[in-house]
Amino acid sequence: MHCNSSLINNLHIEQVQQYKYLGSIINDSNSIEEEIKERIALGTKVYHANQKFFKSRLFIKYSKLKLYRTVIRLIVTYASEIWVLKETIIQKLLVFERKVLRRIFGPMKENQICRIKTNEELDKLIKHKNIVKCIKAQRLSWFGQVQRIPDTRTVKKIFKWKPLTKRSREVNIKQGICQMKIKNWIACVQDRGKWKDVVEKVKTFHH
Repeated sequence: MHCNSSLINNLHIEQVQQYKYLGSIINDSNSIEEEIKERIALGTKVYHANQKFFKSRLFIKYSKLKLYRTVIRLIVTYASEIWVLKETIIQKLLVFERKVLRRIFGPMKENQICRIKTNEELDKLIKHKNIVKCIKAQRLSWFGQVQRIPDTRTVKKIFKWKPLTKRSREVNIKQGICQMKIKNWIACVQDRGKWKDVVEKVKTFHH
């Protein structure tokens, strides 16, 4: 979608509302809605391409779950370290994941009657390590790396920049830290070992 162009050093630089950079969608509204939509679409495409594998009884459920986590989920969560997770986005991600998990684990049989597994049953089967918690863990890991970078570095300056109209990713991540009740996180983040333990804890955290 084109807007207009600017003249810089006698060169016409076209201004656009949206473009793709390193596989991620960048837009003028600082929104990740379109990015999430495309990520889920790509994950769905890969899932359908492997339908025979997921439907086959020759492979155990663990192998199917491993394929989902190491291929499909990684495609969906690409560059998710910088995502600001709103409730609408969280629900879209969970709906996508549950669709795949129901194919992997199949229906529940009760009194000779088959029914689909509930969200809670699926959550227990994956030991509460769902896609949203995976993203939050990746964000915290990335957050720790950025916090250990000197304030003079460009990456740190960009991270601390706060948009005028949208809440920053730093605020979103710190809200997660508060939910986990991590004491003295500023000191903790400087210790790689301790911060790694925090990241692992996020993957199964209930609040």
